[in-house]
Amino acid sequence: MPTLTLDGVPLHYRDEGRGLPVLLFHAFPLNGDAYAKQVKALSERYRFIIPDIRGLGRSGVGEGPTEMSRIAQDALALLDALKVESAVVGGVSMGGYASMALLREDAGRVRGLVLVDTQATADDEAGRARREASAQEALREGPEASVRALLPKLVATGADSEVGREVAALIRTASPAGLAAAQRGMALRPDSKDILARYAGPALVVVGEKDPITPLEKAKQMADLISGARLEVIPDAAHLPNQEQPEKFNAVLDSFLSGL
Repeated sequence: MPTLTLDGVPLHYRDEGRGLPVLLFHAFPLNGDAYAKQVKALSERYRFIIPDIRGLGRSGVGEGPTEMSRIAQDALALLDALKVESAVVGGVSMGGYASMALLREDAGRVRGLVLVDTQATADDEAGRARREASAQEALREGPEASVRALLPKLVATGADSEVGREVAALIRTASPAGLAAAQRGMALRPDSKDILARYAGPALVVVGEKDPITPLEKAKQMADLISGARLEVIPDAAHLPNQEQPEKFNAVLDSFLSGL
């Protein structure tokens, strides 16, 4: 994988395919390989630019919390380095938070928005406390703590399914410091309802039918904020529909992208 170094931090990314540029941010606590099934199926029609977020996958850890604005700034620097003026921007879960942060940083670079199993609201006090507890647990125990706590919620078919094992392997690539920094960064994210309400471009909102983390009502809230947004529910999927039901997800994504 190619690398871009920013502030002394090596950031790995995937740049594959041809056509309309599509920048995708992965979910916590995975890495860019989470989109392998999208790249395999659709890279003849679209150019996928997929960074490993700081501290996750093959990317190094920066100083302090990995704030969503930092992830967005890293991605804008990557687009600059690749001489990509604008792209469809999207992500799953934390990747959705990063997408909304990029929209806030520079809406002019966003040709379309794809928000998957995410939410526009900020954490409340209890949510921030849970993230800090998870951050400390990650520093003590490493990625196994995330495997144990998150995997049952991420895939509807369970930890022992084929996709469950794939997701567990992705989680295990994360560093303890990277996991803690990402949790603390998510805890600091602002409410993004204002930026979605101002966004005038095309948008696709996707949610897994069985997602217990950011269920359908969260998706509906985002879709209602964006004029003309398209809402799609992926059957038999939880929080990671692009991995759990890739054919259904790819059909929805391709339909949206081909219309831009």
